[in-house]
Amino acid sequence: MYNLLLTILVILSAIIVIAIFMQPTKNQSSNVFDASANDLFERPKARGFEAVMQRMTGIMIFFWLLIALVLAVLSSK
Repeated sequence: MYNLLLTILVILSAIIVIAIFMQPTKNQSSNVFDASANDLFERPKARGFEAVMQRMTGIMIFFWLLIALVLAVLSSK
């Protein structure tokens, strides 16, 4: 049981990293002190691919944390 959960955790970790890198960038400008700095705090609603990737990443992180917590409990016994 422990080894299976550990394997799932490692695979899920790799998938989460890939999912994070697949998400589109929020800000095209690298300089936060330019004239569009006030746009930094405006959050337009994600649509399409971006929304799906955000939801999938959030769900995968939730399961990653859950599995990590279960592994911590199992290893303490």
